[in-house]
Amino acid sequence: MAMSFLTDIPQFIFFTGKGGVGKTSLACATAVRLADSGKRTLLVSTDPASNVGQVFNQQIGHRIVAVEQVSGLDAMEVDPLAAAQAYRDRVLNPVRDQMPADVVSSIEEQLSGSCTTEIAAFDEFTALLTSEALREKYQHIVFDTAPTGHTIRMLELPGAWSGYLDANPDAAANLGPLVGLEKQQHQYANAVTVLADENLTRLVLVARAQTSTLKEVSHTHDELSQLGLKHQHLAINGVLTPQPDEHDPLAQSILTREEKALAAMPENLLQLPQTRLPLKSFNLVGVNALRALLNPIDEQPSYTDIPAQTTAPALPPLSTLVEELSLSGKGLVMTMGKGGVGKTTLAASLAVALASRGHNVHLTTSDPAAHLSYTLADAMPGLTVSRIDPKAETERYRRFVMDNQGKDLDDAGRAVLEEDLRSPCTEEIAVFQAFSRIIKEADDHFVIMDTAPTGHTLLLLDASGNYHKEMVRQMGNTEERYLTPMMQLQDPEKTKVIIVTLAETTPMLEAVNLQNDLRRAAIEPWAWIINNSLSAAQPSSPLLKARASREIPIIQEIQNEHARRIALTPLQPEEPVGIERLKKLSGIN
Repeated sequence: MAMSFLTDIPQFIFFTGKGGVGKTSLACATAVRLADSGKRTLLVSTDPASNVGQVFNQQIGHRIVAVEQVSGLDAMEVDPLAAAQAYRDRVLNPVRDQMPADVVSSIEEQLSGSCTTEIAAFDEFTALLTSEALREKYQHIVFDTAPTGHTIRMLELPGAWSGYLDANPDAAANLGPLVGLEKQQHQYANAVTVLADENLTRLVLVARAQTSTLKEVSHTHDELSQLGLKHQHLAINGVLTPQPDEHDPLAQSILTREEKALAAMPENLLQLPQTRLPLKSFNLVGVNALRALLNPIDEQPSYTDIPAQTTAPALPPLSTLVEELSLSGKGLVMTMGKGGVGKTTLAASLAVALASRGHNVHLTTSDPAAHLSYTLADAMPGLTVSRIDPKAETERYRRFVMDNQGKDLDDAGRAVLEEDLRSPCTEEIAVFQAFSRIIKEADDHFVIMDTAPTGHTLLLLDASGNYHKEMVRQMGNTEERYLTPMMQLQDPEKTKVIIVTLAETTPMLEAVNLQNDLRRAAIEPWAWIINNSLSAAQPSSPLLKARASREIPIIQEIQNEHARRIALTPLQPEEPVGIERLKKLSGIN
């Protein structure tokens, strides 16, 4: 299949998609290819894993440097967390001495969520997109991530820029992130114009051949199209290609699963120019590997270099966590992780395992796919399943805030508040607020939730004077019910947070960030589960064996440096849907 996203590349090309789909590898490979073809190219990475330096085997950092091994290629790294810190300092340093300490720390927390990180990164992009000097120097600028719809919409609102914020400094604290923007409104407007000009910008949506990832990308496509970024391509990365004489049942089942996901691809993605990139056996480090990634010649990789170790170190299976949980007989268990790591499936598996040991279990999910209601259609004794609809809860919460907090604002101010309430952080607060109605049942039996609030959310809800705290309190009308969740979550006897991740670099780093964030809220994760492990599934296919060997160092790092308790679950030949397969996953035969 032709590499459609590589044809006639305009000056700017952005890769977007969730962590672990391979955006950075594709961005690096594209940049190398452009430079190889004689074009002066700049690669800009905001990958929090910041492995661009590793890929090219040199120090890069937050300035433009020449890539030694590729002539005509320069690179720079924008560290989103450092950008967000600089941003908070710009907002808070001028007022630290004039405001009470608790107000300052509340504003600081407002500005510590993912939304601020996004806006701070976009601040850096704007400088690059609107710099005449850079546009003259480079024929192409390649970005390994793209701004979200929420960020762009926020920056387009006139109310975010008007004197409204100067006139209402405490509203500025509420309306969070925009106060620290350095540039002028017209620069952001120019940046958005550049993004929407298809002669200047191409956006590549990067996905895997998985239903959940394709759904997410479909949503991103719509959201960014509505903002005028219509020049989009779809790249489906890491597609398993059928090998001759393939007898590995695991490989067969992955092929079937991927074909099914691709056949059921959302309608809006079918219209896009599409490229499928085959799963490679090698690690994408070094310039040769990057050149091979986009090389259309179907590589018959030499499997002679398969390392001796392709099976995972003997780590405890999921059943060991079940046994330990079973001893306490009750309590709150939350699985936590980024989208697509399998936290809903694992929550369901733990619930089924505990119920089959005779415990009373209430499983509650916020999975929008409502997976659970049909996964557990054949319900079992002792197990109750309930569902929270994130969209409905967020809408309810948004209305409440608009009616209370928003009633004294003018139209421009209301528009900003409304967009602020569309942020992912708000959804988290609304969902947690709905969950907290169920939390107190955990004194009596098991309550298992397939999501958990981030440390940032909990700290917001704990910060005095914060409008979210006020709103949640007013919605609940009682002080006591509100204060308990934080204390209950900090108590390891009552609450166990389980971090779910994959044995891949970016998902692991995302999980480490979640853990650090929980620790800021004085919550210590109880265990980590490394899910869908290829090495634990012991494949026989040479390609999958080569891939499995790449998990080993990551699994070892998690075990040695990050997790107090750990369990490893193998990639399942069939989707773990239904009671029987969920039992199997948790080690009940």
